[in-house]
Amino acid sequence: MALKFHGKDPDNPGNTCPAVFRDEETGDFYFQGETVIDPELLARISTDSPLLDTESVVKLPARMVDIILEACRAGVVR
Repeated sequence: MALKFHGKDPDNPGNTCPAVFRDEETGDFYFQGETVIDPELLARISTDSPLLDTESVVKLPARMVDIILEACRAGVVR
């Protein structure tokens, strides 16, 4: 796996997550962030896209849009 780090939240005071990664071989994205545990929010999300036992919802702040877009523009392997 050729995992490329694209960046982390520049406003995080602990200089930790959230962060964005992309597998350069497959084009898959990996997001590190706060795990959503609010039952009401998870129930709302599940109405559109049911969550499997192996899945989780991760929150990334809107201020990370440029980092996410950079990862998207890095190219998609087909």
